[in-house]
Amino acid sequence: MKLVIAIIQPSRLEAVKEALTEVEVFRLTVMDCQGFGRQKGQTEVYRGHEFTINLLRKVQLQIAVNEEFVEPTVDAIVKGARSGEKGEIGDGKIFILPMDECVRIRTGERGPDAI
Repeated sequence: MKLVIAIIQPSRLEAVKEALTEVEVFRLTVMDCQGFGRQKGQTEVYRGHEFTINLLRKVQLQIAVNEEFVEPTVDAIVKGARSGEKGEIGDGKIFILPMDECVRIRTGERGPDAI
């Protein structure tokens, strides 16, 4: 079992959800978050004054999957989140973490069956 964490642009959320549906991944958690990477924020002008926005709005997805769904899930996220053919800085990141245990609260099932 793995926990896939993806940080993407909010505008790409619907495209990512559609791509995940195509590979039969239907369960995910979505959270609003803020941060920056190579972008290092952005500079904007408001009423004639320039200021820097250090934290950019992003969306974080958390998806628990069994081993056989890891690569299809990652491929779907990349397909949905990438801007254009080659992508752009700020398209996001995907982290894949080992998951020791999963418990379905309703039934008490554990492990891969609980996902």
